[in-house]
Amino acid sequence: MKIILFSRPLVQAHKEQIVEIFSAISHYGFDFAVNSEVADQIAQFIGAPITAEQIYDQTIDISDSEAVMVCYGGDGTLLEGVHRLRGNSIAVVGINSGRLGFLSLAQSSEIDDVFHQIASRTLLIEQRSMIEVSGEFEGSEQRFFALNEIAVQRLGATMIAVDVAIDNMPMLTCNGDGVIVSTPTGSTAYSLSAGGPIVAPSCHCLVLTPLSPHNLTLRPVVVPDSSTITLTIRTRSNDASISVDNRTFAVADNKKITIKLAKKSISLAVPHNISFYDSLRNKLMWGVDNR
Repeated sequence: MKIILFSRPLVQAHKEQIVEIFSAISHYGFDFAVNSEVADQIAQFIGAPITAEQIYDQTIDISDSEAVMVCYGGDGTLLEGVHRLRGNSIAVVGINSGRLGFLSLAQSSEIDDVFHQIASRTLLIEQRSMIEVSGEFEGSEQRFFALNEIAVQRLGATMIAVDVAIDNMPMLTCNGDGVIVSTPTGSTAYSLSAGGPIVAPSCHCLVLTPLSPHNLTLRPVVVPDSSTITLTIRTRSNDASISVDNRTFAVADNKKITIKLAKKSISLAVPHNISFYDSLRNKLMWGVDNR
């Protein structure tokens, strides 16, 4: 079995956890590969060389069907790791390096337990839906996939207008800062901070959340994930931007963007069988009496 480790550039405070991760990899006899951005740092932390065959760049060659991607960091790190998979269907587990995370469920104090579950094949796997977005970005037709959300936003000081159609039927025009379209998984990310609802990951839906709309009657809307959503962006002067999870692109005036449920999904590992409701209760402190 092979561990595909992904992380962003590390700081000295992460050394202890990195050493523990590689001790567990050695203990359980896993092969491994690390992303090129952190290979030198990891070699320095663990005091051992990492060979060229153990380093991957933007494309990951996965010949082991039982390989597991381990993302060390926060939710943004896990999202970037998912993009590196390029559609490879392997389990992804996130080890949280210290901040709030709804995707990176394992804590750094649980590293050995996580690798024990990987070795014993007892990790619970949840299938998380993704969305596919296509349109003209930065002057060319492109297609991207998102696990959390896409967000169309203004770039300049003036508001933009976003016309939203569902299955070719006009629904609303949002004059304001933009619109978020999120998956159930992404409902606890940007959409939540913009006033959107919390949706259980097993729900088959998409969430549209207006960003600072000038029409105060606009509210978040939940639609079936069988829907095709079309966004037409109208700006006064500046281009708008579209963020696809943690990647951002420029979008010109009067361009259309199409969003629909992707055919592929992500296999998200849930260490210790932590439920979505456990996460809400613990991370949002719903079980704390502040009276």
